[in-house]
Amino acid sequence: MKTGHFTEQDVLDLARKAYDEGDAKFEIVPEKCALLVIDMQDEFVKPHWAPDWVPEATRQVPLIKRLIEHCRSKNVPVIYTVYSRTHHYHDRPMTGKFMPGRYAELDIDFSQFFVKGQVWHELAPREDEIVIHKPSYGAFCDTPLETILKNLGKDTVIICGTVTNICCGMTARQAYERSFKVVFGSDVTSSDYPELQEPELKVLRKNFARVLSADEIIDALR
Repeated sequence: MKTGHFTEQDVLDLARKAYDEGDAKFEIVPEKCALLVIDMQDEFVKPHWAPDWVPEATRQVPLIKRLIEHCRSKNVPVIYTVYSRTHHYHDRPMTGKFMPGRYAELDIDFSQFFVKGQVWHELAPREDEIVIHKPSYGAFCDTPLETILKNLGKDTVIICGTVTNICCGMTARQAYERSFKVVFGSDVTSSDYPELQEPELKVLRKNFARVLSADEIIDALR
């Protein structure tokens, strides 16, 4: 294929292959990794409690727990993120209140949600593990995460948690933009609308991350 001779079908085929089969070409070095557990808190994991409940996140708890425990056994730092009542909520994007995902039409008391930032009890952090209380979707926005990772000497983040196409995906993009290598768990992340799981994985696979299953991540860390 010569320069200047790409047909429309040529570029479509290149994009399709990268979305469907792409595999980022970097080695996973355990000593350089940190595991990010994104927003596995009661509002998203506790069944039937909040309008933001992600049923698939609840089902993935055992597998995420297995990944956490394996990382601990390999001295890979585990860092959690949660939403909570930080700075009286004045650190949030001002336009968030306009978004339909806030479900303003529901007649319920929203003040009970996202106050404590309680990690789901089955995945509770240890006393020596970091919990980052973040104000927006991506874990790097207005948080000390980048500084923490650099001080720990880590250049690779492994992402699990929820929601795949919102907070997890945004965190992957922000990590990429900061030159971190990103490993994204395909079966330890969950979407609030399951049909969006695979499309988001395709985008991440082509442009931002190495997308692997939990078993593949665990094998790489061995």
